Amino acid sequence: MFRLKHAEPIDYPARHESFERWFQTPLGRALLADQRRMLDRELASLTGARQLQVGISHRLPLATSTDFVQRIITTPRWYPHIPDGVAVCDADELPFPGESMDLVVLHHTADFTRYPHEVLREGARVLRGEGTIVLMGLNPVSLWGARRLLSRHREGPWGGRFLLRGRMEDWLHLLGFNVESSVTRFFRLPLQRSGRKARGRIESRLSQNRLLPVGAYYCILARKRVAAGIPKRPVWRQAKVIALPGGGAVGASRGCARTKPGNGT
Repeated sequence: MFRLKHAEPIDYPARHESFERWFQTPLGRALLADQRRMLDRELASLTGARQLQVGISHRLPLATSTDFVQRIITTPRWYPHIPDGVAVCDADELPFPGESMDLVVLHHTADFTRYPHEVLREGARVLRGEGTIVLMGLNPVSLWGARRLLSRHREGPWGGRFLLRGRMEDWLHLLGFNVESSVTRFFRLPLQRSGRKARGRIESRLSQNRLLPVGAYYCILARKRVAAGIPKRPVWRQAKVIALPGGGAVGASRGCARTKPGNGT
């Protein structure tokens, strides 16, 4: 008789750290620079009270040129000397009130989590009506997706889920969003080093035909359809800033102990 081997549980914290380190490589820096340029252009006209970025690390800020009163970024792990404006929490359990954000950026969050649908649900929960959500993820329909299938290692981006862009758009529609823009970008080969001539020819052909959805990552911009209720008092005048106690960190990852009411602790 054959015995089925049970798949080992995925160590997502380790994959988070590996992906964050990968952004220090030449290819990782180039991808991050492309993402920053795109968001600076696409979000330049947005303004509001609060902007939230949920990602793999607080060391990779995006959309830093937007006109928001407060910018908050989350990180899944606690570090010494965490700066102000950083919340330590799980992406699928955000410690913020509902409809408290004007812009939510999910930076590869669904790629590196056990619960990708819950990540989108939490992003939708904290976003106000008519607010904007940005979803960035690794594209499986690309040379990068092909390398992930062929690679035996799960370090760097190759440890991500590579969820289909169409699937993410469907989830956003179910959560009450209108997709306003959905594109793939970054037509570099998934190699740190390669022959310049061969690489240049292939990348040139891919970038010239941008109708093919074969970029390394996709970026979806969507607007929340459900309008927020009109408050009795001007909320933003009362408190434009969400306090982040304890040196700027709020919340807790699942690896940290949490006390429950009624247990005597």
